[in-house]
Amino acid sequence: MVALRKRVPTRMTLDEFLVWNPGDPRGWTWQLIDGEPAAMAPGSHADAVIQSEVARLLGNHLVDQRSPCHVVTEPGIVPRVGANRNYRVPDLGVTCAPPSNDPMVPEPVVLIEILSPSNEADTRANIWAYTTVPSLREILAIRSTRVEAELLVRDADGTWPAEPEIIGPADAVRLASIAFSSPLSSVYRTTALAADR
Repeated sequence: MVALRKRVPTRMTLDEFLVWNPGDPRGWTWQLIDGEPAAMAPGSHADAVIQSEVARLLGNHLVDQRSPCHVVTEPGIVPRVGANRNYRVPDLGVTCAPPSNDPMVPEPVVLIEILSPSNEADTRANIWAYTTVPSLREILAIRSTRVEAELLVRDADGTWPAEPEIIGPADAVRLASIAFSSPLSSVYRTTALAADR
């Protein structure tokens, strides 16, 4: 007997998406982008290692600071604009809200994406959607193919800068909202890029 894959709906609301079962045997993560379900292909080995290193660095920092904040991998984020048609999934997030059983991470303060050549356009579209989340203070985009990151920091008046701060190999990543600082190079500790330095 041949199992047929379910047809992906063309338009959904957020509520429909949250109860939808894609029947995807690959186990891929799905996002809802302007009402259309979209599968997220698995990242590369470098993406996964960078994500793990950043989660470890942030998690250790938050524990050391006895912070109420915590790191979440692949947090569900609903942007304020188009909330009924969007459910985006960054690589990592930090929230200081109490733990919840909701599929969406409440009140994220930091969101982190890994930029890969194969998904950069989609990731950048997600980043602009994240800027509509009221609680969000900082967005960090880390490149997987070179030691470089981009940081967007929301101003005190609630606006976002026109251009990100570029963080290079000799620089530190500073996330003021959670009092975090670490050399950018530490993010790449277990990647092939670490051997290139």
